[in-house]
Amino acid sequence: MTAQILVVDDVFANIKLLEAKLSSEYYDVISAKDGFEAIAKAKEHKPDIILLDVMMPGMDGFEVCKKLKEDFEVSHIPIVMVTALTDKSDRIKGLEAGADDFITKPINDVALFARVKSLVRIKMLMDELRLRDKTSIEMGIKQEASNTLLSDVSGSRVLLIDDDAVQGKQIVSKLSDTYEVEWIQEPDDGLARARDGNFDLILVSTLLTDADGLRLASQIKSQEELRNVPLLVLVDDDDKRIMLKALEMGMNDYMTVPVDKNEMIVRVRTQIRRRKYQEALKSQYQMSISMAITDALTGLYNRHYLNTHLSNMVKQALKNGKHMALMMMDMDHFKSVNDTYGHDAGDLVLKQLANLIIQQSRSSELAARFGGEEFVVLMPETDPASALAAAKRMRDIVEATPFKINAAGATIQKTISIGVASLHPDGDSAESLLKRADEALYEAKRSGRNKVTVSATLAPKGW
Repeated sequence: MTAQILVVDDVFANIKLLEAKLSSEYYDVISAKDGFEAIAKAKEHKPDIILLDVMMPGMDGFEVCKKLKEDFEVSHIPIVMVTALTDKSDRIKGLEAGADDFITKPINDVALFARVKSLVRIKMLMDELRLRDKTSIEMGIKQEASNTLLSDVSGSRVLLIDDDAVQGKQIVSKLSDTYEVEWIQEPDDGLARARDGNFDLILVSTLLTDADGLRLASQIKSQEELRNVPLLVLVDDDDKRIMLKALEMGMNDYMTVPVDKNEMIVRVRTQIRRRKYQEALKSQYQMSISMAITDALTGLYNRHYLNTHLSNMVKQALKNGKHMALMMMDMDHFKSVNDTYGHDAGDLVLKQLANLIIQQSRSSELAARFGGEEFVVLMPETDPASALAAAKRMRDIVEATPFKINAAGATIQKTISIGVASLHPDGDSAESLLKRADEALYEAKRSGRNKVTVSATLAPKGW
C-alpha cells in the first residue's frame, strides 16, 4: 500500500529517523520543520497521513492539529501525534484537537507501521468519496460541500459487546449521556445484533471470558453491511500483540482497559464523526445519481459522468504519483442475443453483466456503461499487475456465469473481451488512457475474443 506521509518535527535528526523507517517500508515522505510549514505543505501536497510532533516552538502540535481539522480541504487527513509526553491529559488534549492517535517516543516500529496502514486504508476511502463529491459539484448537480467532520453526533447508536458486568456498566454510564447505547453481555448474540441494529459504532471487548473477542470483532467487520461501521476493541493495557493485531485486521481503533472516561468519549466521538461524514458524502453522492449521470438500463454511471470523473482521477493520480488503471470490456457477439431472443432478453443480460461488474469491483473503483455492450471500470491505486489480475478474474467469472434471458429462468452462456491500460507516470491524459484501453479491447476481439489484452502503448514497466 503506497502512501505519502508528512513528517513534522523541529529536530532534523528526528525527521531523518522517521524518514528512514518509513522509506524502508516504501512510503513516500515529505517533511516540515515547524507548524506553519506543516500547514502549508498539508494544503499543497494533501498527504495520506501526517505524523506530527507535539513539542515545537512557535506553534505546538496541538494548535497545528486544530487548525488542520478546521480546514475543509485537509480536515479528512489522519493525524498521528508523535510525542515524548506520556500523561493521559496530554493525549486527551491531542484527541480533542482532532488527532487520530498518539505514538510515544522512542517509537516502536511495529506499532508505527500498523497504525499508518490502518489510517491509510481509511484515507483511501475518504479520498474517493470526496473526489466523487467534487465531480458532482463540477457537473453542477450539488452545492459546495461543508465540513461535517465537526458535526454534532449526539443521539448516535452505539453497541457494546462485553461480558464484564462492572466494566460494561461503567462504559454504558459514561456514554449514555450523549449516545443511545445498547449493551450485549452474551457474545454469541453480538454478531446478530450488530447486523440488525443499525449502529453508528460498535465496541467489542477482547477480554471476553468464554469467547475470542478479536475473532468476534473480525466476524462483525467482515459482514458487507457492517464494513463501514467503525469498530473499536477494548484491550488489556499490557497486551501490545492484540493491539497491533486488531489494527492489522482492519479495526478502526482500540482503547485500553481500565477505560479512561475522557479518552473514550473523544475516541468514540472521532470515530462516529468520521462515520457520519462518510455517510453524508455517500448520501450526497446517491442524491446526485440521476438521469443526467447514470445509465437508465443498468444504473451504472454513463459516459458523460465517466469522462468528467476520469479527468479528475487522472489529475489526482499524476499529482500524487499514484498508480491507476482502466479496463474496458465488451460482451462478445451480443447482437446475436437481441437477434435470437429479442431486445428484452438483451437488456436483461446487460443488467446482469452490470451487476457482476459491481460485485467484482472494489468500493474505491467506479464502473460505467460506455455505450451499447461496452463497460469501463476505473481502478485507482492499482498497479499494472493487479489490474491485469482483476481483468482476468472478471473474464473468468463472466464466462462461468449463466445469464437469464426470461422470467422462466432460461439461461445462456456469454463471454467478454477486455482491454486494460495503465496511467503513464511521466504524463498522461484521460483521453489517452481511454484510447489505449479501447485499442487493447479491439485487439482482444480481433484476436479471438473471450480474452484480456493489455495496451502496449506507453505501458509502464511491469506489464
